[in-house]
Amino acid sequence: MQQETVLVPGGRDVEATLDSPDGGASSCVVLCPPHPQHRGHRGDDRLVAVAEYLVDRGVAALRFDYGDWDEGLGEREDARNAVRWAGERYDRVGLFGFSFGGSIAALAAATVDVDLCAVALLAPAAELSSGLNAADALGDVDAPLLVAYATRDDTADWEPVVDAARDRGVEVVELSADHFFVGRMDAVAEAVGPFLADAC
Repeated sequence: MQQETVLVPGGRDVEATLDSPDGGASSCVVLCPPHPQHRGHRGDDRLVAVAEYLVDRGVAALRFDYGDWDEGLGEREDARNAVRWAGERYDRVGLFGFSFGGSIAALAAATVDVDLCAVALLAPAAELSSGLNAADALGDVDAPLLVAYATRDDTADWEPVVDAARDRGVEVVELSADHFFVGRMDAVAEAVGPFLADAC
């Protein structure tokens, strides 16, 4: 695996790590970290687990950090800019996010001007502090979509997103875990990795 640090253009200070297979890749999945005010960053264990799964299967992974806190609006734009960056360099682009990042991934997927090969959300929160609603955004996501959640998650308000996904006939994966999937990184990778790798 090759790793490099890249700067995502767009007017905000957004740095990312690009994980690439040794032989290169024609597709890339952008990974959105959890809440930056709760120590969320691109080195998050869940993001790393999914990235490693993808790279092992020939798919590049772009894990980015958000710019300065902006109530979800700037963070959504960070994700869209990361998708645009990937879209200029790869034939196919997917999107993944965990927790707050799952919400951001949904909101970005619903509004970005890049065709996505797949979108996967892990333990997404339904609504951000700015009133941005991830559950409502699912209706505007055109790409194949998967929502995974933890049965013992009492941290994120994930139920509205899961309900919206089921109402739309979206694939929903249930994991026996808490919000942080402690000791379940392999299960996280296996829950969303095949979906992303196969679609992208």
